[in-house]
Amino acid sequence: MKSTVRGEVRFDKGTRALYATDGSNYRQIPIGLVIPRDANDVVSAVAACRKFGAPVLPRGAGTSLAGQCCNVAVVLDFTKYMNRVLEVDALNRVARVQPGIVLDVLQSQILKHGLMFAPDPSTHSRCTIGGMIGNNSCGTHSLLGGKTVDNVEELRILLYDGTQLTVGATSDQEFDRIIQEGGRPGEIYASLRKIRDQYGDLVRARFPRIPRRVSGYNLDELLPESGFHTARALVGTEGTCAIVLEAKLKLIPSPPFRSLVALGYADAFHAADHVPEILPFHPIGLEGFEGSIVDGLRKKGASNLELLPEGRGFLLVEFGANDANQSNALALQLIDRLAQSPEPPTSRLYTQKEARAVWQIRESGPRAAAFAPGAPAEWEGWDDAAVAPEKLGAYLREIRKLMDEYGYHGAFYGHFGHGCVHMRVSFDLQSEGGIRKYGEFVERAADLVVSFGGSLSGEHGDGQSRAALLPKMFGPELIRAFQEFKLTWDPTNKLNPHKVVDPYLPTENLRLGADYKPLEPETHFKFPEDQGSFAKAALRCIGLGACRKHSGGSMCPSYMVTLEEEHSTRGRAHMLFEMLQGEVVGNGWRSEPVKRALDLCLSCKACKSECPANVDIATYKAEFLSHYYEGRIRPLHAYAFGMIDRWARLASIAPNLTNFFGTAPGFSNLLRSALQLAPDRHLPRFASTSFRKWASKERIPICGSEGVKAAGSSNDAGREVILWVDTFNNYFHPETSRAAIDVLRHAGYSVKIPRNHLCCGRPLYDFGMLDRAKGYLQKIMQSLGSEIDAGLPIVVLEPSCASVFRDELQNLFPGEERAVRLGRQTFLLSEFLERQTPGYQPPHISGKVLLHGHCHHNALMKMNDEESLLRKTGCELQSLDSGCCGMAGPFGFEKDKFVVSQAVGERVLLPAVRSAEQDTVIVSDGFSCREQIFQSTGRQAVHLAQAMQIGLHRELAKNS
Repeated sequence: MKSTVRGEVRFDKGTRALYATDGSNYRQIPIGLVIPRDANDVVSAVAACRKFGAPVLPRGAGTSLAGQCCNVAVVLDFTKYMNRVLEVDALNRVARVQPGIVLDVLQSQILKHGLMFAPDPSTHSRCTIGGMIGNNSCGTHSLLGGKTVDNVEELRILLYDGTQLTVGATSDQEFDRIIQEGGRPGEIYASLRKIRDQYGDLVRARFPRIPRRVSGYNLDELLPESGFHTARALVGTEGTCAIVLEAKLKLIPSPPFRSLVALGYADAFHAADHVPEILPFHPIGLEGFEGSIVDGLRKKGASNLELLPEGRGFLLVEFGANDANQSNALALQLIDRLAQSPEPPTSRLYTQKEARAVWQIRESGPRAAAFAPGAPAEWEGWDDAAVAPEKLGAYLREIRKLMDEYGYHGAFYGHFGHGCVHMRVSFDLQSEGGIRKYGEFVERAADLVVSFGGSLSGEHGDGQSRAALLPKMFGPELIRAFQEFKLTWDPTNKLNPHKVVDPYLPTENLRLGADYKPLEPETHFKFPEDQGSFAKAALRCIGLGACRKHSGGSMCPSYMVTLEEEHSTRGRAHMLFEMLQGEVVGNGWRSEPVKRALDLCLSCKACKSECPANVDIATYKAEFLSHYYEGRIRPLHAYAFGMIDRWARLASIAPNLTNFFGTAPGFSNLLRSALQLAPDRHLPRFASTSFRKWASKERIPICGSEGVKAAGSSNDAGREVILWVDTFNNYFHPETSRAAIDVLRHAGYSVKIPRNHLCCGRPLYDFGMLDRAKGYLQKIMQSLGSEIDAGLPIVVLEPSCASVFRDELQNLFPGEERAVRLGRQTFLLSEFLERQTPGYQPPHISGKVLLHGHCHHNALMKMNDEESLLRKTGCELQSLDSGCCGMAGPFGFEKDKFVVSQAVGERVLLPAVRSAEQDTVIVSDGFSCREQIFQSTGRQAVHLAQAMQIGLHRELAKNS
C-alpha cells in the first residue's frame, strides 16, 4: 500500500491502539491506518484493502458516541490533509468541501458571505463534514435549518469495489439514462428502485414523522415525493455503504443578530411540558438541561453559573433576525407571554457576551458535570432518543421512572425544541451483572421510545449502541429493506461491517467489560480526584475530542499544528489507557509508543481546565517519564534544563564568564551539540547581578528560616507579603522582581523574600524527576513553615511556579495541611492586587498594551484579574486568545521540537506581536513566553510588574 499511497500508511501497534475507540463505550483494534492526501490516495488504499479482503472504516473526528468509529478495519482519517473548502458559490448558496473539513473552519469561510451550514452539533469546533454526513448530525439550530440530510445536495463517493459516483436528486430522465447505460451504476439504481417500489408504502407507514428521526437508513429519500435523492439516502449510513470523497452542501442565510433567553422551571419535566407553547414564536434554537448538571458544574468551580435564572430545569431559547431590535423584540414577546402563564418561569435576556458564556455551559457542561467531585461514573449508552416535542415531558417522566427502577443516575439535556434528549447514565459496564442489567435497560428503554412513536437515535446514529434494537422501531420487513440497501452499495460487507445492519449487540466490544482489569501501578502523584488510581485518571477521557479544535484557547497546541491524533489530549489519554490494558501496547512504563505520543506534549496544562473531563496530560506525562527513566540515565539536556535552578546558582558566581562561554564559537557549538539545542535558539543570558544579590545590598527583609520571627507578630503584619524569588526572575531577569517590589510597596505592603535559595522545581516535571521535585517542595514547606502557618500571602511572578503550588503540590501531598495552605496563600501579582487589596488603584499606563497569557495562568488562574487590573490603568488593552507561545520552558529549545515550537507561536502570538505598533507595550508574565517573543520577533515583552513600574515612574516624574 505504501508504494501507491502518497499519504501516510501506519500499521504499527501504537497507531492501532490510538484508533481503537471513539467517543463511545466501545473498543475494537483496527487493522491499520491510512491518512490520504487526496481522493487518488483513497482509491489506492481501498484497492489495496480489496486485494486482501480487508474491511475499511472511513472516520471523521472520532467523536461518535454509538461506536460507529471503531472496527476491525483499515481506518481512513481524512482530517489531516483532505480538509479543504473547494468552492463557495454564495449566489446559489452552495459549497463544495472535502470530507475532513472541520465544521467551524467551513463556517468561518462562508460567514463572510452571510451564510451558514445549518447543522451545528456541540462538537462544532472539531467535528468534520464527512463525519456529520455519516451520522446525519443535527445540533442546536436544527429548528432553523434541519438535519445534515436536509442540507446535502450531492456526494462524490467511492465504493469498496472501486466504483466512483456522483449522486444527488435524480429526475426520471436521469434515472432512465443511468439504467440504460448499465454497468455498476445501472445495477445500483435498479436495485434502489426495487427497494423503493417494494417498501415505499411501509416506509411511509413505519418511519416516525418527527423532526429527529435519525435511526435506520434514509429510505424515505428514495420516495418520489423526495425526488429519489440518492445522496440524502446515503446520509446517516455511518460509512457502511460508501466513502465520501467530496460533498456539495446547501447553505442558508445566517441571522446576523441573535438574542438568547434563559427560562427557569421547577424541573426538567415542566420545562419540557412548555416547549410546545414556545415553538410558535419560531426560535432558531431551543435547548434544555437539568439543574443537577448545574450542581455538578458548581462542585467543579465552573464560572458563569450565576448567569442562569432560578430553577431546576432550564430552557435556552434563541431568536435570530436581520435587525438587533427585531431579534430582541421576539425575545421580549416570549418573556411577556410566559409571564402571563399560570406558573411563569423565571427568565433572563442576555447580552452577546453573556450569551456566549451560557452557550458554553450548555455545550460542555453536561459531560463536564459528569466528572464533578464525588459524582458516580456515567456513560453513554442511552443518550440520544427523540420523540415529538409535544410528548417530551411525558417521555422524560417515564424514562426517569425506568432509570429509578434500575437504580441509575443521569441528567437530561439536549435539543428540547425537537424532542431530542441526551443523557449520560451511571451504567455499570465492568461486571457481568452490571452489563446484563445495562442490556435489559436499553431493551426496555427502546420499547418505551417506540411506544411514544419516537426514534431510538435523534442525532448520534445507531452504530453499535442501538442498531440491534432497530427491529423494535421498524419491524422485520424494513430491517430486510435496510439489508438490501446495504448490499446494493456494499455486497461484500467490507465497509464498516456490523454497524447498523447485521449489528453487534450493545453489550459486545465494550471498552471496559467484565474482564477490564487494568494495571494499578504505584505512582508519585496521588490522584485524589480519581480515588488514588492512575488507571481511573487515564479513563477520564470520554473521546469528546474538544482537544482537536483548530483555534481558540490553548488545548492542544501540538495537535493544532500537526493535526495528528497522537498529539491530541484524547490520543495521549487513549495511549495511556492502552498501556494499562497491555493488550496492544506492551512494556508498561517502558512503552515507546506511549513515550512518542507524550513527547510533543508542551505540558501547557490547558487540558486540565479546557477538557470537559479535566484530563491532565501534563501530570500524566511527568508520572510516565518518572517511571520510564527508573534505573536509566536521562539525556544530558534533561539534567541541564530540569535542574536549571542549580546550574543558574553556580553560573551567578561569574555570570559574565558564563555568558561568554555560552556564545563563544567553539564552546557554544559543543554545548549546543551536547544539549541537543536548536541552531536557531540562543541560550538566555544571565544577569550581571542577580535579584538576591541586589536585595541583599538593598537590605530587603528576609524570612523563612528557623529562629526567624513568625509572620503576624509585627505591628504591620496585615500588610506583609512574601515575594517568591523564582529562578528565572532571580538569575535572568532580576528587573522583574525589583519592579514587583516597587509595585507592592506602592500598594502599601511591606515585602519580604525567603532567606534561603528555594525553587518550586517546575522544570523537573518536564523530565519526570518527581523524587527530586518532591524534595524541593518539602524543603519549601519546611523553610517557610512559620509564614505558611501564619497565613502570610506569597506573591509569585512566574505563572508556572504558581501552578506548582496550586496543582502539583496538592496532587503530591493531598490533605497535608501545610500544602493546602500554601496553595491557598499563593497569588499571582494581578490576583493579589485585585482580590486581596481592596480599593487598590494601579498607576496610569498610557497607550496600547498587548497582553499574552501564560498557559498555566490561563489554565489554572485565568486572565480575568490581569485584564481587569490593566484596564484600570487606563491603557488601550488588547488581550490575545493566542494559546501557547510554543516555547514551554525547555521544549522550544530542543532541536527536534523547534519546528513545532515555532509553528505553535506562529498561529496567533508572533504575528500579533510583529504587527503591533512600536510603542505598544507587550505584556507577558511567563519567562518562556517573553523569551519566545524576543527570539522570534526581536520585540522585548515585559512582565505586568514592569509595565506597572513604568506607570509608577511616570507618575513620580510628573509629580516631582
